[in-house]
This record gives sequence, C-alpha cells and structure tokens, in this order.
Amino acid sequence: MAGYFGTDIQQRLQAQAEESAEFIAHTPGACQAGRTMGCDDPKQFGWDRIGEIVERDGVCGFRLVDTADVPEISSELFARGCRFDTWEVFLAERDAALLASCKIASEPLPSGLSLWTITDDPENQQIKDTQAMMASAGLVPFSGSMLTGKIGRSVTIIIGDEAGVVATAHGYMPHNAFSPYRGYAWGGLVAVAETHRGRGLGKLVNALMIERVLKELGASHIYELVSASNVPSRRMVEACGLTLELTLTCGIATPQESARFTK
Repeated sequence: MAGYFGTDIQQRLQAQAEESAEFIAHTPGACQAGRTMGCDDPKQFGWDRIGEIVERDGVCGFRLVDTADVPEISSELFARGCRFDTWEVFLAERDAALLASCKIASEPLPSGLSLWTITDDPENQQIKDTQAMMASAGLVPFSGSMLTGKIGRSVTIIIGDEAGVVATAHGYMPHNAFSPYRGYAWGGLVAVAETHRGRGLGKLVNALMIERVLKELGASHIYELVSASNVPSRRMVEACGLTLELTLTCGIATPQESARFTK
C-alpha cells in the first residue's frame, strides 16, 4: 500500500481514512483524524454511523468534543465493547501561537543539523525514515500521503543530519466546512531521535511546524494533544504559546482489551 506504515491493522486504518476523504469533507460531524476515521460532533455524525465504524475498524477518533459530553461518549462506546482513551487539548489562537513560536523558530539549529525540504513522493525513503523515527518514539505515524500533503494541505517539518532524520513534526487542517472548528489546525507527531534528546529539538521542531501551519495554511487556531501524564510534552506546547483548554477533549475508541492506540 502506497505510503502506509505500521502493522497491517494500522495500514488498513490509514487506507480507510484516506479512501474516505471525500466523504469526510462533505459529511457534517466528520473530521480527518489521519490514522483512523474520525468525528468532531458525535451527535451530528450519528451514533449509528459511529457504531458501524467501530464494528468495521475496531477504532474511531474523536476531535474537540465538549468535555461535558465525555461521560455520554464513554457510555455509548462501552455498550459497543470499547473504551474511550482521551488526551488533553492545548490550544492557542493565531497571534498568541505566532508570538511564542516564531521566537523559538528563529533560533539557529545545533551544529551539524539542517532543515530538510520534504519530498512530494509518499513512498520516498525520506518519508519511510521519518515514519520509522516517529514509531521509535512511540507514535503511530500518518501515511506518506498525509505527511506529503496529498490528502489535504499540510506541513511536515524534518530536521536531519548526515546519518538521517533527527526530529520531526506535522500539522494539517482536520475539520470540514460544516465544523465550528473549520479554521483550527492540528499539530503533533513531534518526535526526536533518542540520541539527540535533551537539546531542545522537540520545542524547536514544534515551533517551526506551528509557524508554517499558521502562515501557510491560514489557520485561525492551533491545537495539540497531550496525555495527562506527559509532562515534557506539556512543557513543550506551553512554550510554543498553547494553553490547556479544559472545555474540549480529544480521544479514541478502541476495544476494551487492547493497548492504547498511540502515545
């Protein structure tokens, strides 16, 4: 499968999300979750439809749902044999994010590192190496088509050296024209090679991604997802101008007995 990465199940889910791109763009309540089918308004999208996706795929993503609705969502999913793993939402409007991120992004790269120009070929070795590095950091990567902007406009930042990919981050616009969040960009997939950690590269690559997403994609807001226990990631996104938004939650439905889908 072109540009897909990971286990057979992960690749099948990536393919399903990509093949449904037109459906996602034209269906109220749907959103492009990248790794899976997704929604940002379960009531508008419809629980019967969510149930069909969960039954078919064993997974469904939820973006920017009202935190007050989480108990209801969890209950609906439990009835379908799934649990609801959640992430905290860190959010910033355009000016606040640019003010913080542009300052960080202007800092010089450490000696020996350079900012790479991303290929437009989803199957290029550069993309495969980037996906592999994300996976080594405990993340489930997006497909090559998502990373290279073949499935909607996006930004992928890659920092590398002579040995290969050192750090990366990705941002894109997940929400369709029907969504109240249609101007919001998602940022994430921030990964740093183990041998280069502790040098501030996570904060730097994240800031570079935010700057380009806001300037090139015209996003009104940027949000990132952090698990409650991930203190380093929380500090990274806060340094880039994002703050915890308690009224919104993101999550993913997975079978109750399965491991957490991604970090």
